[in-house]
Amino acid sequence: MTQPPNPPYGAPDPYGQQPPQQPPAYGYGAPGGQPGYGAPTGGPFFINYLGQEQGPIEFGQLAQMAVTGQLKADTAVRSADSQQYVLAKDVPGLFSDKEWVMTLIFTWLLGGLGIDRFYLGYTGLGIAKLLTCGGLGIWSLIDAILVTLRKVPDAQGRPLR
Repeated sequence: MTQPPNPPYGAPDPYGQQPPQQPPAYGYGAPGGQPGYGAPTGGPFFINYLGQEQGPIEFGQLAQMAVTGQLKADTAVRSADSQQYVLAKDVPGLFSDKEWVMTLIFTWLLGGLGIDRFYLGYTGLGIAKLLTCGGLGIWSLIDAILVTLRKVPDAQGRPLR
């Protein structure tokens, strides 16, 4: 008994079965322009800055504005789909999930032990800071100044809330 020839991949099956479908791609770098993990799907955004609405701004540009400091965490932002403004820190993926106040407390009280670096996700730097007792205090002092000035992002490079 001979087997019928297999149809080429993706071709309609002569017996009425559907060809297997590709699973949808998710995550960073997904082909087809899919939004990355944590990215909102609301499309372009509008910023309420000094009572004036600016936009439309794409999510990537909005994230870049957050990294450069042009967009603050308490800036009102809305998506094109919604008329309701939310704070920029509440838009997933724009700002870190780490709080600046908690980082500041960890830096000033436990900075010599590297707890602030562990909290931000810099595990290697946290271990180095722990083993050197905060770089004999010099590294801890520099970190305290940088965190106070909001110059230290989290391990993913996103600004703190």
